[in-house]
Amino acid sequence: MTSPTTLQSVPALGTHPASGSHPSRAETREQLARASYDLLVIGGGILGISTAWHAAQSGLRVALVDAGDFAGATSSASSKLLHGGLRYLQTGAVRLVAENHFERRAVSRQVAPHLANPLTFYLPVYKGGPHGAAKLGAGVFAYSALSAFGDGVGHLLSPSKAAQDVPELRTENLKAVAVYGDDQMNDARMALMTVRAAVDAGAVVLNHAEVTGLRTTRGRVTGAELKDRLTGEEFGVNARLVLNATGPWVDHLRRMEDPHAAPSIRLSKGAHLVLKRTAPWKAALATPIDKYRITFALPWEDMLLLGTTDEMYEGDPADVSVTESDISQILDEAAFSVRDQQLQRDLITYSFAGLRVLPGGPGDTAKAKRETVVTEGPGGMLSVAGGKWTTFRHIGRTVLKKLEELPGRPLGDDFEPVSELPKRLPLPGVANPRAVEHRLLVDRPAPGPRMGADTARHLATHYGSLAFDIARLANEHPKLAERVHPDAPEIWAQVVWARDQEWAETADDVLRRRTTLTIRGLATDEVRARVSEVLDKKQ
Repeated sequence: MTSPTTLQSVPALGTHPASGSHPSRAETREQLARASYDLLVIGGGILGISTAWHAAQSGLRVALVDAGDFAGATSSASSKLLHGGLRYLQTGAVRLVAENHFERRAVSRQVAPHLANPLTFYLPVYKGGPHGAAKLGAGVFAYSALSAFGDGVGHLLSPSKAAQDVPELRTENLKAVAVYGDDQMNDARMALMTVRAAVDAGAVVLNHAEVTGLRTTRGRVTGAELKDRLTGEEFGVNARLVLNATGPWVDHLRRMEDPHAAPSIRLSKGAHLVLKRTAPWKAALATPIDKYRITFALPWEDMLLLGTTDEMYEGDPADVSVTESDISQILDEAAFSVRDQQLQRDLITYSFAGLRVLPGGPGDTAKAKRETVVTEGPGGMLSVAGGKWTTFRHIGRTVLKKLEELPGRPLGDDFEPVSELPKRLPLPGVANPRAVEHRLLVDRPAPGPRMGADTARHLATHYGSLAFDIARLANEHPKLAERVHPDAPEIWAQVVWARDQEWAETADDVLRRRTTLTIRGLATDEVRARVSEVLDKKQ
């Protein structure tokens, strides 16, 4: 691997031709403290990010802050799917499935084709299982119909054919396999590209900035007091309207406004495991566990993703973690359809857990609706939580429309209404990833280093056309063309890019969310130390 001394000598990345270099944290703090904003979004998960993006598109002055990293909690702990929600057909939510499919197709085809990948799903039907072949066959046909057959027609497949595509499929007592299509993504990368889109539209953003209190004027919330968690610097932000989009922490912030605020949400923990694959997987498995729950086995980032759990969580959101009980449950449920050799514990490289934000109330969390909850406090702060990754654009538009219609119109009238915004505005880097991959392999400079095919594919599907800027950086500084770890496709140019163009401040920011090194089990102490040294050279 490249030595830290060599990397320290690489200067900070210069001006990006599309959006310019990002200001330093000190400059951003000063800008936030000096200006007055129309909207302050507290919370850098995808819900807050999407709202900030759409609000900035409308011409509002927008600030976005988060106590941790962007997508640092639930938004990077999902099942990595853009999907219609096959299980929702069980409850008769036909309209919801159709709306989810509409958003899924928009994201995967127009908004972010460089970040979303089509994925074929096999739904195995076992003797004695919770559903019969005829029912599931009809279900996947209806599911495909609700997507206008944009991913083919749902149908049944023979067990032998399915086993050719998924060699680790358990075929004992397998009667048939239902087939349907959805899409997959790297959630952290999708979130970061949306942050970039918000900044390109004019938003000012700062991660690792914790809210320590709310500012009020004549009883109305008009901003927030903040502390930079990296430097200890304290500052404040003034805004006409404050949006609480802190996800699992939404009630914590509501109590800053009103100490007597009643709980508005409940939390459900979803745990996942990442394993090395023992064979190629050409399709994903979605296996019914009972009438309502499905367990997934998903080929993802050259690994296998298993999950998820669904259980009530009442602890501190900051303490959520994967327990031994979670690991056993996930492996046991995966064993319904996956062979034992693929489920050995020594294949596990990483585990993670996130918290679903659900409407408050009684009942089984597995049956609860994944809907967005909006409340307004006595000081005028709007709190929003919940929803699905698939509909992140729709949620952002819905929240912005709600802000437009608030009594007294605190945002005024001098901005573009959400109904007039572009319906399918692409995220930065939009491109055909196969074309980008081809160009990266063909257009190498002589006598520059040859880029590995896996690196070219990785860059194309995680950055789109922005991959060319990373490749140019590697060409200008050949040491940055070397791999961060010999067993991963990432190169050191991505670390510098994350530092200078993607607000990466800590080793975890880089290794867990801007690259795939952590999920591959490759974030060794040596790698972390070298990444930290590169980050320390931030200008």
